[in-house]
Amino acid sequence: MGEAAVAFLLEQVKEVVIGYADLIFGAENELEQLKSDLALLKGFLKQMAEKKKKEDPLRILERQMRDAVYAVEDTIDKCFTNAIAKKSFHRSVGLKNVSLAKEVRSIREDKVKPLLDKFATFDFKSAGVQDSLTVSKGDTPIRQNRVVGFDKEEATISGYLKEKTDKLDVISIVGIPGQGKTTLAWKIYQSDEIGYHFPIRIWVNISQVFNSRDVFLEILKRFFPSQDTSSLNFNDLAQTVRACLEKEKFLLVLDDVWSVVAWDKIKEVLPVDNGEAKVLITTRETDVGEKSRVYKAPHNLKFLDDDESWELLQYEVFGLEDCPPELSTVGYVIAKKCDGVPLTIVVIGGILFDQLTKSRSTAASEWETVSTSVSGALQDDKTQRITEAVELSYQRLPDDLRECFVFLGVFPEDYEIPAKMLCGLWISEGYVLPRNGKSLEESAEDNMNDLICRNLLKVEKTNHMGKVKTCHVHDMIRAFCIKISKDENLCHEIKTSKTGALEPPVSEVKDSHRLCFRSNLSKFLQESPCGPHVRSFLCFYERPVELEPQYITVIPDGFRKLRILESKCIIFNQFPAKITKLIHLRYLTLYIESLKILPEPIAQLWNLQSLVVETKSRSITMKANMWRMVRLRYLKTRAAIVLDNKWKGDAGQNLHTLNRLAPECCTEAVSKRAKNLKALGISGKVAIVFENKFLENLHHLEKLKMVNSVTYEQTSEDKLHSLPPQNRFPPSLKRLTLTNTFLGWQHMSTLATIRSLEALKLKDNAFVGLPWNLGLDSFPNLQLLLILNTNLVLWEASTDSFPKLRILVVKNCENLKEIPECLGTHLEKLEIDRVRFSAVQSAKKIEEAKKGKQKGKFEVPFNLIVGPACDTK
Repeated sequence: MGEAAVAFLLEQVKEVVIGYADLIFGAENELEQLKSDLALLKGFLKQMAEKKKKEDPLRILERQMRDAVYAVEDTIDKCFTNAIAKKSFHRSVGLKNVSLAKEVRSIREDKVKPLLDKFATFDFKSAGVQDSLTVSKGDTPIRQNRVVGFDKEEATISGYLKEKTDKLDVISIVGIPGQGKTTLAWKIYQSDEIGYHFPIRIWVNISQVFNSRDVFLEILKRFFPSQDTSSLNFNDLAQTVRACLEKEKFLLVLDDVWSVVAWDKIKEVLPVDNGEAKVLITTRETDVGEKSRVYKAPHNLKFLDDDESWELLQYEVFGLEDCPPELSTVGYVIAKKCDGVPLTIVVIGGILFDQLTKSRSTAASEWETVSTSVSGALQDDKTQRITEAVELSYQRLPDDLRECFVFLGVFPEDYEIPAKMLCGLWISEGYVLPRNGKSLEESAEDNMNDLICRNLLKVEKTNHMGKVKTCHVHDMIRAFCIKISKDENLCHEIKTSKTGALEPPVSEVKDSHRLCFRSNLSKFLQESPCGPHVRSFLCFYERPVELEPQYITVIPDGFRKLRILESKCIIFNQFPAKITKLIHLRYLTLYIESLKILPEPIAQLWNLQSLVVETKSRSITMKANMWRMVRLRYLKTRAAIVLDNKWKGDAGQNLHTLNRLAPECCTEAVSKRAKNLKALGISGKVAIVFENKFLENLHHLEKLKMVNSVTYEQTSEDKLHSLPPQNRFPPSLKRLTLTNTFLGWQHMSTLATIRSLEALKLKDNAFVGLPWNLGLDSFPNLQLLLILNTNLVLWEASTDSFPKLRILVVKNCENLKEIPECLGTHLEKLEIDRVRFSAVQSAKKIEEAKKGKQKGKFEVPFNLIVGPACDTK
């Protein structure tokens, strides 16, 4: 914890002084002095954050500072809670808050001032602290992964998989963590020849905490993608898996099998006599490879040789450019000392890249230092080498980014982390502050991209435009984060021991600041735990589980200072009313299947920034006055939110995401309050939205989704018969999604006049009609066009229709004859699925035309993706 945490606390104290005079009456002077002390402390921490490596004396001082920050937060929160309770009880303003003044004075004298004295006299030179260089993110290029040195390995294992055998064969890849087992297996799994050879391919990640039921359910997803099989009992589940696999020609990849016991349980459902099928295992345990073998001995993955290591390191640092001569010698030495471990090379490459972008003039000396550090690290065992590589990257992180990085340890192994969730949690934890005129969300996204660029966070999924949707933490990096988190008492995961007891015991929770659950929540809550210092309560179950009614009140009763409650995977059978007493909440996610009303007391959560509600309801009436929730920034649910037009209040200016809003609530009054919205979703009869100036008043809106919720038997009233003129749309609109609007293609002329439009998604009969002739219509800045499920047959366009189109996605357009070949001029990606043969052929013509053109040095290669449901005959 460093500058960001203190800066966040300082902002909190400033807000208290300015905005809550009625609650701090009598304590103003003490709070002003506390504000001054924190400003001084922030200055010292900024000086400390400019240091690259902190030795023990400085680490001790950091821990003391962390304890002081926690103590100040606890004091302010406790006194605030009491003040609000007293105000509510006495119904009067102006009661002198003697208690708050006394508490703040005490915390200043006991905790803050001694720290300031220590910082003022601290000798940074004797602590062995080295200066770091200024980070420059603005010109950081996009870096890409590259598989090096596995061509022979791939050919060998692919040959094994294609060999004919009498029985089911199992091939195992054995190696140390970070050696590239998963990378090689994925390369084979994704290859065209393996895809052609095996009609059915299944990839399953095996958790260290093994659960055979989870593995079997994952296998069944390949056979029943749209069905929920989680309700099957274990015997039926195992039998179903066995029946599905028995006669199919399949490849099953089991990634990261941790034990022989796990393999034995999986083996029970595999069809031993099916010689057409193969199983590919990756494991770090030699015993697993030996026990699973049928015909072939375990394949021990080779390490990269020196030249391959240098090739990979160069790519990680320079991309496709050549290494400067003055860095090649030391660079080769560093690559050689990475001892052929790809993960070590990738992480070290991130460090060298960082140094190079900061200053080319000092890069050679910086690289010499790294070569010495790596040399010392690589004298240990393999796992320690990787740990040292992560430690090296960790030491290079800016102080605020370290906190974001260590926080990654709260997520479960192999967890696919939604990017929006990650950024929202970072913001609510106080790890992110706006910088360079950017919003909190933009700053958080910068932090995420920075970690990705440093190869400390892996991109799992992107949207069509290449923006990160989900990400993933490598096992070894996650282990490092957990180690740091435990050392600094940042988070405790509640688990069960082999004897069934909770670890840590409930009695130790009182000293925790964050609690994390992957399971055992009910068992924990039945002991009526109390955590006076707990600020974050994080639940990351793999699938939603229902919380027994008797435990609904335990969380708000036992953890009154919660700031974060991530419980989207916990199903509540009713709205947990006592949640509204948690006045310090900044981040709240709930899952209530049949929610009809968001109650009025939610407006009491004056600190709330993010509210996410999962539900199966089509609409929700919001009784809580949103215009009194001054800090609310993000409100999301799949249901249409119905607001009360009679509400009064001045809040709403901080709201940047609202999804989804009922059309009848899209009034000019709402647009004036929520005038800074950047993302908006609307669900219902969307024709109502265009009856006033609601949209055109939203000058900052960049992303708009409109879902026309039609009745089961569609009537003419359900259709959107036309679009209003361009000036009725938000002036800064960049991304537009229309669903079920049933517009004629002639109305695309209106959308063509929105010159700012960069992405257009047309889903489920957004536009209908057999012909679409663009004529003179042009979308000058459109980069992405998605057309999903329409009856379009003839599509006519010209080279001027989409001059900047990079990505075209056409799916479920079974009547479409051809994709206009002229659209391929700037196209980088064309994805088609469930289209007729002639449309597939036209897509391949575009591909051939793109291949025939001379490629520029930096031109992105064209990518044609033909989905499995296309007519290819």
